[in-house]
Amino acid sequence: MATVPAIRLSVEEYLERERRAEFKSEYFAGETFAMSGASRRHVLIATNLTAELRQALRARSCRVYSSDLRVGIHPTGPYTYPDIVVACGQEMFKDEEFDTLLNPTLIIEVLSESTADYDRGRIFENYRALDSLQDYLTVAQDRVHVEHWTRQADGRWLLTEFNLPSASISLPSIEVQLAVASIYEKVDLGGPTANALKR
Repeated sequence: MATVPAIRLSVEEYLERERRAEFKSEYFAGETFAMSGASRRHVLIATNLTAELRQALRARSCRVYSSDLRVGIHPTGPYTYPDIVVACGQEMFKDEEFDTLLNPTLIIEVLSESTADYDRGRIFENYRALDSLQDYLTVAQDRVHVEHWTRQADGRWLLTEFNLPSASISLPSIEVQLAVASIYEKVDLGGPTANALKR
């Protein structure tokens, strides 16, 4: 039985369609992938992170962006919508639409069952090609668990994991200490940590 070949788009075609689309799609190797809706926990965690980072960076030359800002990794893609992006200093955009950031300092992804492997694997492999990127966080939404990858001076990436609400994450690239409890504030995880996170 013959198969229908996937429609492949150039970057220019993708961006033209994306800017007119009613829903977001990511772009990888000529193909587009529609983004699904987020769970309540996912939204709460992302909101908590955005609020904490925005407050911490108010007096700094850094901007905090939600999942509506696209990030371009290579001239030919991928093009993604990270859950949270922080850019410090002079921002670089693909064109005068100013909707595709090219030099993020920090990227955060809130993991879901369907995206966890991708966010930890293939897409992080691509994110590492961004010279500007210094810190990468993945945040579980079903339990207290944060993975923090930090670029070292020699180009290696160091992983530190956080599993306790009392822990604090040091983000050296933006000089911010992020309390794990604040990430999960008012997020109902169930189990023994639930009461410690409710306020």
